[in-house]
Amino acid sequence: MAFIRTFSSIYFLTLASDAIVFFNPFSPTSSIKNFKPQLHLALSHIRLNTQLAFSPCPLTVHYPHDDKIISLCKKNLHREALKAFDIFQKCSSSPLKSVTYTHLINACSSLRSLEHGRKIHRHMLTCNYQPDMILQNHILSMYGKCGSLKEARNMFDSMPLKNVVSWTSMISGYSRYGEEDNAITLYVQMLRSGHIPDHFTFGSIVKSCSGLDDFKLARQLHAHVLKSEFGADLIAQNALISMYTKFSQMADAINVFSRIIIKDLISWGSMIAGFSQLGYELEALCHFREMLSQSVYQPNEFVFGSAFSACSKLLEPDCGRQIHGLCIKFGLGSDLFAGCSLCDMYAKCGFLESARTVFYHIEKPDLVAWNAIIAGFASVSNAKESSSFFSQMRHTGLVPNDVTVLSLLCACSEPVMLNHGIQVHSYIVKMGFNLDIPVCNSLLSMYSKCSNLNDALQVFEDIGNKADIVSWNTLLTACLQQNQAGEVLRLTKLMFASRIKPDHVTLTNVLVSSGQIASYEVGSQIHCFIMKSGLNLDISVSNALINMYTKCGSLECARKMFDSIGNPDIISWSSLIVGYAQAGCGKEAFELFRTMRGLGVKPNEITFVGILTACSHIGMVEEGLKLYRTMQEDYRISPTKEHCSCMVDLLARAGCLDVAEDFIKQMPFVPDVVVWKTLLAACKVHGNLEVGKRAAENVLKIDPSNSAAVVMLCNIHASSGHWKDFARLRSSMRRMDVGKVPGQSWIEIKDKVHVFLAEDNLHPERGKIYTMLEELMLQILDDGCDPLQMVS
Repeated sequence: MAFIRTFSSIYFLTLASDAIVFFNPFSPTSSIKNFKPQLHLALSHIRLNTQLAFSPCPLTVHYPHDDKIISLCKKNLHREALKAFDIFQKCSSSPLKSVTYTHLINACSSLRSLEHGRKIHRHMLTCNYQPDMILQNHILSMYGKCGSLKEARNMFDSMPLKNVVSWTSMISGYSRYGEEDNAITLYVQMLRSGHIPDHFTFGSIVKSCSGLDDFKLARQLHAHVLKSEFGADLIAQNALISMYTKFSQMADAINVFSRIIIKDLISWGSMIAGFSQLGYELEALCHFREMLSQSVYQPNEFVFGSAFSACSKLLEPDCGRQIHGLCIKFGLGSDLFAGCSLCDMYAKCGFLESARTVFYHIEKPDLVAWNAIIAGFASVSNAKESSSFFSQMRHTGLVPNDVTVLSLLCACSEPVMLNHGIQVHSYIVKMGFNLDIPVCNSLLSMYSKCSNLNDALQVFEDIGNKADIVSWNTLLTACLQQNQAGEVLRLTKLMFASRIKPDHVTLTNVLVSSGQIASYEVGSQIHCFIMKSGLNLDISVSNALINMYTKCGSLECARKMFDSIGNPDIISWSSLIVGYAQAGCGKEAFELFRTMRGLGVKPNEITFVGILTACSHIGMVEEGLKLYRTMQEDYRISPTKEHCSCMVDLLARAGCLDVAEDFIKQMPFVPDVVVWKTLLAACKVHGNLEVGKRAAENVLKIDPSNSAAVVMLCNIHASSGHWKDFARLRSSMRRMDVGKVPGQSWIEIKDKVHVFLAEDNLHPERGKIYTMLEELMLQILDDGCDPLQMVS
C-alpha cells in the first residue's frame, strides 16, 4: 500500500512486508539510490490493487472519506459502503462523522447484517465517540431489525434521554420477533413515562396484540387509537384491520375499513386476505373486484395470491382463469408468490396441466414454490406426479424440508398408494425427518388411511415419549376406523397414564368405541371425567355421549344429555332419533322428529334413516312411504343404500314381499348383500319360499361364501316342509365347508370385556363358566321349568 503526499516537503511512505519506510528527498542524509528498492516495492504494491490516497497532513495515513461512504449508501450500494468501512477501520481509530455512522447503521439494518452493525457500534466505543439520541435510535432500530433484542434492550436502557422514536423502535423489535408480552409491557411503561405514542407506535403495538389471544386487550388498544390524535392515520387503521382479521372478527375489520377515507393497497390487501383466510371467499372476490373498479391501485402479488386462494376454496377455476389473465396483464405472470397460489388453485380444481404450465413459467422457483406444486398434486392424491416433481426439485440442488415430506405423505392417503408411502417413509428416515413430531404424525395418518394398522402402531412406538395429543388421537382414530374398539380403550388408558391431556377428539373416539361394544361403564366413567375436569362439552363430544348412551340401551341418559345441550345441531337430533328407532321406541322417535321439524331444523340423510327405521319397527307402512317421498321432493335428498334397506325392511316386515322385491329391482343403484339379506330374513318369517329362494340366489351371486344366506334358505325349506331341498342344501354346505357363523356375546366385569362364542371352549375360565351353567340348569329343573320351552 503506498501513499504520496506533497506539502511543504515530500514524503514517500511504503508498506512492504509490514515494514514502514519514510523518505525525505531534501534530507542531506537521504539518497535516491538507497531508496530505489523501496520505491520499486511501493510501485509493485500499487499495481497489485493497492490504493492511492491523499493524507490531510504530513506523516498521516489518509482513510476513505466520509463523503465516499455516504455516496455509496445513498446509491443503495450498502455492501460496498460496509467494505469501505472495513478498509477504514483497519487503519484508524479515529471516529467518522455522525451522519456517516447513521448511513452505515442504516445499511446494516437494510442488509440485516448484525455482524457489521456490532462492528460499527464497537468502533464508536473504541474511538470514544458519543452518539447523539438520533444515532442511538438508529443503532437501537438496527439491533431490533437484526433480531438481537437483548442488545437492543441494553442500548435502550443505557440511553440517558429517550423520545417516542426510541420507545417505538424497541416495541417494534419485540413485535417483529414474537415477544408480544414484552411489547405490551413496554408500551404501558411508555405511557407512564409521559411519552405520547405516534402512528408508528400504534402500528407496532396493534401488531403485537394480533399475536396474543386477548380480544379484550385488542378492544382497549382500538379505543386508545381512536382517542389519540393519530386515530385516523392510515398506518394505525391498517394495523387495526390486520389485527381484527387475525382475531377472526371480520365485522370489526369491515367497520374500520369503511371509515378509511383514502384506502391504500395495504388496506385493500388486508381485507381481501382476511376474507379469503376466514372462509368468506365470495366477499374476498367482491372486494377484489371493487378495488379494480376504483382504478387507483394496481394489485400486487399478495393481493393476487389471496384472490387465487379464494378461487381455490370455492373450486371456481373459471373465475381463477380470469384473475390469472389480469395477473399477466399487470406483469406478475411469472411472479413467485402469485404463481404458488395459482398452482395450488389449478391443482385443487383438477386442472393439473394448467398447474404444471404455471409452475414452469415461474422464474427461479424456490423451495416454497416447489412445495406448493407438490402439495397441489398431493391434495388430489396424485402421488405419481407429486413424486415426479419431488425428483425434479432434488435435481435442482434444493434440499427438501418437513413441508415437502408432509405433502408427499398427504398424497399417499389411499390403500393403493401404500407402496409410495413406504418409499417416502424410507426417505424420511434416511434424511432424519423422523425426529420431527409433525412428520411422525403424518406417517401415522398415512398408514391409518391405508388400513395398515400394524405399521401405524410401529411408528407410534418409535415416537415413544415424544408423542403429543395429535399422535394419540391419530392412532385412536385409526383403531376406531379398523373396528378395534377394544384397542381404543386400551390405548386410552395408556394415554391417561402418560399424563397427556385429552381433547374433544380423544373423548369422541373413546365414547364411540364404548358405544360399539356397548360398554356403558367405560362411557359413563368418561362422562364423569369430563364433568369433574371442568372441560367444556364440545358439541361433538355431547353428540358422542348421546350416541354412546343409546347404543348401550340407556335412552333415559341419552335424553338427559340431549336436553342439556343449549343449541342441539342436526347430529344431536339424528343421534337420538336413531337411538329411539333402533330400540323399538318408534312413537318417541316420531315425536322427536315432529318437534325438530317444528323448530325449523332441516333433517339430513341420517335423520331419515332413523325415522324410516322407526316406521319399520312399528309397522307404519303408509307413513314410511310418505316420508320416503318427502325426503326426495321436499328436502332434495337422494336415497342411499341405507334408505333403501329401511324401505325394503319396512315392506318386508309388513308381509309385502313382492312389493319389496319390486322396490329392490327399481333402486337407482345395484343392490348389495344387505338389501337382499333383509328380504331373505323377512321371507323366513313369512314362509315365502319363492321370493326367499330368489333373494338367497342374489346374495350368493354377490358373495358365494355367505353362509348366512344358505342357512336361512335351509330354514325356509325346513319350515315349509321341503325336506328334499333342505337335505340337498345341507349336503352342499358340508361339501363346500360352509357353516353357520357362531353367535357372539360379551360381558364387562371389572373393566375387562369377556367375549363368548356359541359352544365356546377357548375362554381361559371355561371350566368355572360351564360349572356355573350346570348349577343354573339344575336350579331351573328343581323349580319345575322346562329349559327348552324357556329358550323357544
